[in-house]
Amino acid sequence: MSDNRENWSARSGFIIAAIGSAVGLGNIWRFPYVAYENGGGAFLVPYLVAIFAAGLPLLYLDYAVGHKFRKAPPTAYKKLMNAESLGWWQVMVTLIIGIYYASVLSWAGSYMFYSVGQQWGADTQAFFFSSYLQNGEGLTLGFVPTLFAGLVVVWAVVMFILYGGVRRGVELANKIFMPLLVILFTILVIQAVRLPGATDGLNAFFTPNWGAMANYKVWLAAFGHIFFSLSVGFGIMLTYASYLKKKTNLTGSGVVVALANSSFEILAGIGVFAALGFMAHSAGASVQDVVSGGIGLAFIAFPKIISSMGSGGDLFGFLFFASLTVAGITSMVSILQVPIQAFQDKLAWSHKKSVTIVAGGSAVVSTLIFSTHSAITFVDIIDYFANNIGIVGGGLLSIILVSWFRRPLLTQLKEHINQYSSIKLGAGWSFLLTVITPLSLLVALLLTVKSVIAEGYGGYSADILWIVGGATIAVFVLGAIGLSCMKDKESGEN
Repeated sequence: MSDNRENWSARSGFIIAAIGSAVGLGNIWRFPYVAYENGGGAFLVPYLVAIFAAGLPLLYLDYAVGHKFRKAPPTAYKKLMNAESLGWWQVMVTLIIGIYYASVLSWAGSYMFYSVGQQWGADTQAFFFSSYLQNGEGLTLGFVPTLFAGLVVVWAVVMFILYGGVRRGVELANKIFMPLLVILFTILVIQAVRLPGATDGLNAFFTPNWGAMANYKVWLAAFGHIFFSLSVGFGIMLTYASYLKKKTNLTGSGVVVALANSSFEILAGIGVFAALGFMAHSAGASVQDVVSGGIGLAFIAFPKIISSMGSGGDLFGFLFFASLTVAGITSMVSILQVPIQAFQDKLAWSHKKSVTIVAGGSAVVSTLIFSTHSAITFVDIIDYFANNIGIVGGGLLSIILVSWFRRPLLTQLKEHINQYSSIKLGAGWSFLLTVITPLSLLVALLLTVKSVIAEGYGGYSADILWIVGGATIAVFVLGAIGLSCMKDKESGEN
């Protein structure tokens, strides 16, 4: 049978798209806060260790499986070791992430326009939760028109890109958006480091707390962040590698992607903490007093910073939220490409049919759930379970099945990736995948499960936490089992 699968126009197209996937919302508002909470400059040491000890080894495993079998995760793992359900687990994770990621992306897009005239007023927290999100107590499913409108726009843009396919859609969008992101964020960082008090913020970010390195949680945070940041272990890089031509330098591409991703994260840390230093300076407080994590850093703290800059803050705010939006679009496109390609492989759907059903169906579910008064509750809980259990569990299982129970497969994959690569993988890669990477993931997973059972998460009631979180895990499990049992339309196999 001839292979009519789409390809990247060149290796550079793949690299740009892979960087576009890795560089997302998390780089701008998650990495700086994780670094600060885990020892500031000292965090950069375990962070760099994690890149080479776990991130790159798993990235190369994804590349090897995707490139060798030229399929999305379910079919690729089925051909590799008859583990189709593992592939569908990863697909379900990307599908769930895509559904809630659109919500955060729509917030960033909305705040781009709220920056003009600083429409959030003096109390940015009240504006975000009460005026914009109209957040309710518990699980409140009332309709919020502004959230609905933002989601419709996001899904329309993303589906337009996806309809274009790999070359005319995904690759072209990344070639436009990634340089735009770099330009926007570079301007923002230059502006931030020129602000009064910026030095205080940079000191808070870079000054190492060496005592923190003795805390195992710092190392777990570093390893955990790398998996999410590089988009490894849940099908994205595997699927992207499946579009590469046969003679491709896989290891060289991986190094470029990892270095570009990490460079942007450190740039983001400089910009964010310089701005926080300015905010602290303006308030006469310490940087510690103005730092808040995750979503709050972007949608509560930054509007305060922008307001402190007077009328000049309008442009700064627009650039910041435009950067978030552009970074989010490239990541969301890569996330949805995984289930779209998986259903094409499984059911022999055309590309447009798969986009319409998979992305269109996701858009409907997304707008129904995240246009409600409980939007941020859904985002927070689903994100926690998808990242800490869904991604870690899928990545861990893929490594264990190959490196512990199918050792000859690891040798075959190593030979495949070395065939045309500039950097040859050897015994070190096998050791890392057999010992270091799976053990770090296993410890992270067990500690997460123990924590959520014993302490809960985010201060949510047990009922809300397990209704939303339990439903998320149920989607992973039922999707993995049910879809792997469906008959393969192309081959007629179960």
